[in-house]
Amino acid sequence: MDKEERKIINKGQEDEMEIHGYNFCRWKLAMVSVGVICTGGFLLLLLYWMPEWRVKATCVRAAVKDCEVVLLRTTDEFKMWFCAKIRFLPLENEPNFNAKSLVNKVSNGHAVHLAETLTEERCEMNKYSQTQSQQMRYFTHHSIRYFWNDNIHNFDFLRGLDEGVSCTSIYEKHSAGLTKGMHAYRKLLYGVNEIAVKVPSVFKLLIKEVLNPFYIFQLFSVILWSVDEYYYYALAIVIMSIVSIISSLYSIRKQYVMLHDMVATHSTVRVSVCRVNEEIEEIFSTDLVPGDVMIIPLNGTVMPCDAVLINGTCIVNESMLTGESVPVTKTNLPNPSVAVRGTEEELYSPETHKRHTLFCGTTVIQTRFYTGELVKAIVVRTGFSTSKGQLVRSILYPKPTDFKLYRDAYLFLLCLVVVAGIGFIYTIINSILNKKEVQEIIIKSLDIITITVPPALPAAMTAGIVYAQRRLKKVGIFCISPQRINICGQLNLVCFDKTGTLTEDGLDLWGIQRVENARFLLPEDNVCSEILVKSQFVACMATCHSLTKIEGVLSGDPLDLKMFEAIGWVLEEATEEETALHNRIMPTVVRPSKHLLPESAAAGNQEMELFELPAVYEIGIVRQFPFSSALQRMSVVARVLGDKKMDAYMKGAPEVIASLCKPETVPVDFDKVLEDYTKQGFRVIALAHRKLESKLTWHKVQHVSRDAVENNMDFMGLIIMQNKLKQETPAVLEDLHKANIRTVMVTGDNMLTAVSVARDCGMILPQDKVIIAEALPPKDGKVAKINWHYADSLTQCSESSAIDSEDIPIKLARDSLEDLQFTRFHFAMNGKSFSVILEHFQDLVPKLMLHGTVFARMAPDQKTQLVEALQNVDYFVGMCGDGANDCGALKRAHGGISLSELEASVASPFTSKTPSISCVPNLIREGRAALMTSFCVFKFMALYSIIQYFSVTLLYSILSNLGDFQFLFIDLAIILVVVFTMSLNPAWKELVAQRPPSGLISGALLFSVLSQIVICVGFQSLGFFWVKQYKVCDPYSDVCNTTRSACWNSSHLFNGTELDTCKIQNYENTTVFFISSFQYLTVAVAFSKGKPFRQPCYKNYFFVISVIILYVFILFIMLHPVASVDQVLEIVCVPYQWRIHMLIIVLINAFVSIMVEESVDRWGKCCLSWALSCRKKTPKAKYMYLAQELSVDPEWPPKPQTTTEAKTVVKENGSCQISTIT
Repeated sequence: MDKEERKIINKGQEDEMEIHGYNFCRWKLAMVSVGVICTGGFLLLLLYWMPEWRVKATCVRAAVKDCEVVLLRTTDEFKMWFCAKIRFLPLENEPNFNAKSLVNKVSNGHAVHLAETLTEERCEMNKYSQTQSQQMRYFTHHSIRYFWNDNIHNFDFLRGLDEGVSCTSIYEKHSAGLTKGMHAYRKLLYGVNEIAVKVPSVFKLLIKEVLNPFYIFQLFSVILWSVDEYYYYALAIVIMSIVSIISSLYSIRKQYVMLHDMVATHSTVRVSVCRVNEEIEEIFSTDLVPGDVMIIPLNGTVMPCDAVLINGTCIVNESMLTGESVPVTKTNLPNPSVAVRGTEEELYSPETHKRHTLFCGTTVIQTRFYTGELVKAIVVRTGFSTSKGQLVRSILYPKPTDFKLYRDAYLFLLCLVVVAGIGFIYTIINSILNKKEVQEIIIKSLDIITITVPPALPAAMTAGIVYAQRRLKKVGIFCISPQRINICGQLNLVCFDKTGTLTEDGLDLWGIQRVENARFLLPEDNVCSEILVKSQFVACMATCHSLTKIEGVLSGDPLDLKMFEAIGWVLEEATEEETALHNRIMPTVVRPSKHLLPESAAAGNQEMELFELPAVYEIGIVRQFPFSSALQRMSVVARVLGDKKMDAYMKGAPEVIASLCKPETVPVDFDKVLEDYTKQGFRVIALAHRKLESKLTWHKVQHVSRDAVENNMDFMGLIIMQNKLKQETPAVLEDLHKANIRTVMVTGDNMLTAVSVARDCGMILPQDKVIIAEALPPKDGKVAKINWHYADSLTQCSESSAIDSEDIPIKLARDSLEDLQFTRFHFAMNGKSFSVILEHFQDLVPKLMLHGTVFARMAPDQKTQLVEALQNVDYFVGMCGDGANDCGALKRAHGGISLSELEASVASPFTSKTPSISCVPNLIREGRAALMTSFCVFKFMALYSIIQYFSVTLLYSILSNLGDFQFLFIDLAIILVVVFTMSLNPAWKELVAQRPPSGLISGALLFSVLSQIVICVGFQSLGFFWVKQYKVCDPYSDVCNTTRSACWNSSHLFNGTELDTCKIQNYENTTVFFISSFQYLTVAVAFSKGKPFRQPCYKNYFFVISVIILYVFILFIMLHPVASVDQVLEIVCVPYQWRIHMLIIVLINAFVSIMVEESVDRWGKCCLSWALSCRKKTPKAKYMYLAQELSVDPEWPPKPQTTTEAKTVVKENGSCQISTIT
């Protein structure tokens, strides 16, 4: 049954889960109820913490189709469990036919897509009329509803128009709008269109926080201490817990309020929608459903949903989603049915057609429209299914952070529990042998557990991270995921975006190189001249852009701005009043400045007809095809005032533009000229033009397909832009290289430009070789293949048949496996090649990741795939980008740093206030410091637990214990002060090649902790047993000449009320108290590491002062007893000679502890490395193992002029064979 009912939902997606069905079982519920009563509610808490146990304890397995409860488990490495109750959506009888048939579709397994035609709906109703259901089964998980789907016999979430709907059907079947009946039923299914971030009440948050296992354990400890009359310590812990809970509640509630405010801007606004009968209805945005035709108001709006534009043009600010502050022009979705040429079956996708999609939460600034025609958009996604909804969901339900440190932390706690268990058993046996009362046995045995697992542990662990976060804030780095600071300490590879990250954001126009008669002219640096003013080349620069005026200021892409400013033209846009006066869309008009036009042009022709305009040179932009990163080009249709025919202008990546031009217009030396520029690091853009047919009218142009325009063009030449490196880039990359941190460039720019910039900034050293992997997909029955070239000889490689052996990259011999990655060759590839390699050469991917340095022409999703591929070979990957196209990669990386302060930084764990990559080494340094602080605190808390545990165990052996105020002094005055001050060490001023360990379970760390445990236990035992042998003549004498009587030795216990006093006030107790107090301070000093990851201990002034004060105070009360202090701390005045002996024990203990720790630090790693080299242990990290393997592979790297072909026989495994082309 288990095998049959193992179903998967969200298959292949990030949130893929297994789903199992269960039904409630009465006898199990009854047994659980009895268990809850018998355990005093503890069983209920346990079931609250463990969803899997809760379901299995109260339910029996059932078919998923008929179950009452579903149990979900994620299929990722975390294997997290969730449970959800099945609910029923009642469907009332409705006379409206279409609505009823939609219900049948959804309830009978067709909920995944919307009905497209009335005929389809009628067929579905007839087909499923016998199994009509008046209610639908569903459950909600992470704000998404999953409905039962009979077709696939599984639950599935309801999709909108974003999947499986063709562009043709968007116009033909959905553009008319919905009937009111259809709208009502869709609203019933899709629910309210809102991204509901409810701010929980303080009471709810309090209950949820208090039910945390840690606070439950503290509550148990407080009750136990109160019963044992440890009132002061219990009160101190209660106060600490209350402060911690209030602080946590404030922080959590503040985050909820911020998130709520972020989505509240568009949560409820009034919108106008078109109905089937062309009636316009005004409704609340919360009532919108997929399929509604929304009217975009003239004065703009904040989008309440995702919608595809089908009429008009919008200028949108998408900074909330993309981090790009530049407004984007959105045009209507091309209608394939009225296109001159195009593919009718193209499916609509919000990602592919993002230039035609208005996303939820983005701001529409302006709209362009026809007179009598409204700017319309069809709603495709609502609520949490929208792009913004998905972003909010990722914040509300983040994936747990997987880091070895945290896994080891749980293992550490488990070890403490085991130790506590041993102490628990020992205490029970010892108490029974000494014939103690049952109540006392229970209290003492449970007390040992609370001593072993310290209540201050979580607070101590977060202190270092909080301090690191504060230091990062001071240098302008803001963090929304503090736990990732520790992970950043492990980064060993950082990916950088190029433009705006490594290089300056703006581009300078270096010059142009026009083409005439298929030949390049000489480069020109002055575009703003009378000779060129009426040329097609300048006309293309003036029109082919996405610039617009917002409040009178020219705004748009920085590249377009530079290009337009260089020619000195003027842009004018029609006002709303002007648009209303015309029957057709008013175009944006560009014209040269008056000083650019020849004076003769100012005088008009005297015989001009009255209806003709004066001889002013103006160009109107009639239609715009926005820039697409997938197509790597943009184009416009324009018309010069007075001309009968329209012109098509296109600009974009040179390789792409050349391929769309007539071959006879492209110069023969095009590749060579392009390579010369790109190798110098210039950004090159190509221009093209053609005259359109006279039959294309204004109206037809608005519906013509892009492909119909962008072909058969005349190549016009190149624009050469200079992209300068940021001043700090080379120095930062050099620092990273010195620290053995690999750097990788991921850019949307040209390959050779990227390689050139990589060389300029020091990412690729001058003597290093660059091998370009050019992968070609299968074509015409031929298998996929990779051609290998040298970047320096890309065009020459075909001319020579032999390769000099000296040109082949030589691997450097390295002593460390870590350094095997730093060899003298680098791989470079573009986005298309990367995709082909991922699909057809899976076994080559890890090898390429080991040396891949430049990835050019990468689309946003490919950047994310690259980060994943690097993580798959065990790199800790950082990603630094400007936030524009890097959101996915920033989120996926172990440490994503956005250089954009806009709301898109919500997707990135870190945001830098200053747009400079100098934040990367700062973050890694602070990460390393925080990581080392975590290790220091862990080690210290481990020793604190063991020292106190052993102290109490020793005293239990003589039926004694530490006093209430002794516990209080140790835990508050020593431990908390030391923990919170030892975490204050700032980060070391520079990055070093050595990296901190990633986990607690390492040889050096374990040896350090175990050696200190042995030392501390040894010296405590020495003091404890020595004082038992220390005799005086009169054990009842008053050593310090005080009026009170002291208990000299455990063998002289008093009767009655004096008995309780003597349980604590004895020489053994006093000795153990003093020695252990000094041990806490000694261990803190020994563990408080400085260089190479943190500043030296003596520079942490708060820590030094705290330790000195505590040392002096404890030394003073030990050598010079003060009656009032002795009375409060319940210590006895011991003879002077024993005080000197204790001082000697303490000093020797301190010397041995610090010397051993220094030795472990200095020699431990060397010994460990030697031991590992003797065993020839395989490296744990995949990339290190791979580097070791490839160092002896004679076939790697592939030699230039060779081709790697995918094997057809075992294609599914991605295997390949290398064959040399002769």
